[in-house]
Amino acid sequence: MRSYVDGRMQELGAAFAPFFDPRATAIVSIDLHRGHLDDDPACPCPAPRARAVVPAVDAFHRSARAAGIRIIHVRSKLRRGGVDDVNGLKAAWRLVFPLHVGEIPNSDAHAIEGTHWNEFVTEVLEDDLIVETKKRLSAFYPTDLDFLLRNLGIRTVVFDGCLIDCCVLNSAFDASNLGYHVVVAADLVAGTSAPLEEAALRIVATHLGLVTDASEIIAGWRDRAA
Repeated sequence: MRSYVDGRMQELGAAFAPFFDPRATAIVSIDLHRGHLDDDPACPCPAPRARAVVPAVDAFHRSARAAGIRIIHVRSKLRRGGVDDVNGLKAAWRLVFPLHVGEIPNSDAHAIEGTHWNEFVTEVLEDDLIVETKKRLSAFYPTDLDFLLRNLGIRTVVFDGCLIDCCVLNSAFDASNLGYHVVVAADLVAGTSAPLEEAALRIVATHLGLVTDASEIIAGWRDRAA
């Protein structure tokens, strides 16, 4: 079992064995839908760096399914008419994010239910699970993700998706506060920029749980299963 410590891969002790228990693990894949990933000027909340991780995420999920691990796909979904956000209590990202990435002309279309922007880009199989009441930054707020995980008997949550410096990071904080073992797959997440990716991963590794690569996670599952 290995994980990144101060940016370098290091061996972990026996105390971290529960983080790799396949019997009590679920993958939570965050916001890998067209509203973030489409290479289209109308993309309502573009996360272009995340497009590159999709093939590796799909491969990781296939390995997880083969190991009997549940995949939970999370996506934001807002009601039509803007009551959840644009015309209600506006989410802060709508004001501050464009200051850093530039104007987003179609941002009001982000996550609106029934639009093609909510279609997943990653593979979603019949036995996978979906949580789609996410309306803010954390996959736990205001969703039934915690309820679902506890009903599945999950103790370890492995995160992939986007953005690592935003929704994945917020979700990792909530998972830790709720008592889950947190693992972030470093090579299966993407952020707003390379410096923010690095900063977010170091925050997770220092305070919340483990940051390691998909291959290390799979190897850890195999070791525990053996």
